[in-house]
Amino acid sequence: MSGRSVTSFSRESTKAVLHSACDRIGLDPDDAELVRLGENAIYRLRSAPAVVRIARNADHWPDATKEVAVAAWLDVCGVPAARTWPVAQPLDVDGHPVTFWRYIDGRRGAPGDVRALGELLRRVHALPRPDGFALPPEKVLGRVETRIERADVPPADRSFLLGLLDELAAAVAELSYPLAPCVTHGDAHVQNLMVTQAGVELIDFERVAWGQPEWDLSMTATEFVTAQFWTADQYRTFVKSYGFDVVDWSDFAVLRRAQEVKMITWLMQNIHESRAIRDEYDNRMATIRAGRPGAPWRAF
Repeated sequence: MSGRSVTSFSRESTKAVLHSACDRIGLDPDDAELVRLGENAIYRLRSAPAVVRIARNADHWPDATKEVAVAAWLDVCGVPAARTWPVAQPLDVDGHPVTFWRYIDGRRGAPGDVRALGELLRRVHALPRPDGFALPPEKVLGRVETRIERADVPPADRSFLLGLLDELAAAVAELSYPLAPCVTHGDAHVQNLMVTQAGVELIDFERVAWGQPEWDLSMTATEFVTAQFWTADQYRTFVKSYGFDVVDWSDFAVLRRAQEVKMITWLMQNIHESRAIRDEYDNRMATIRAGRPGAPWRAF
């Protein structure tokens, strides 16, 4: 892996990476569809039933390697989840880790699939620690500081978020959790499900780690309490399907604030992609500054 710093990550810059990666393994990238631009650029190929994940920079190489190992392990464990394309990977393409995945013919998860999310998380959290590769310890605030420092946001926002990050890091270090440590997904929201005619499959293993299940559960809880993505009935369905309500834990507020910061810093990476993203950044920033839920957040 080159380790070269990559500063440009956009719809245009990732097209060149896509073409180079596909050329190296003999796939045709023409007319590929950009499905998502966030921590990764995700393309669906038209020429083959494959999806290409392009990470932002060389710092993501260990995570890309882990994703490939986790996919194979979940297959052995019988968990319905994304599977890799049969090539040696990841690839290093101009400082970007690139992985190839089998296309899942279905739709992304939606609010009506919240029960399935709870059930799959319960299943993953019950798995034994893998013995064929090492899972890293969970870093719940990993990447957040780098995102804040690199984003083109007002200096006052940057200063506020970095100060809040310091406070949260100290608070997280003092937490005493009610549940036992386990394998965690690390980005456990409903859009990391694919729904097919055969059932529901889990995707996106970039943040899989060994840590506390409360953090996986707090993602949906924060989407309910702060972002207001869920109705009360939908959130109750999630809690019932998993069997534990993290909102009832006395220290949930720490997890909620941490998830809010993670959500806004994920969004701020693309602040110049559209006016809608910029407006949503401003809305989320107002909520975080106030320290309490405000206007509903818009999902991206």
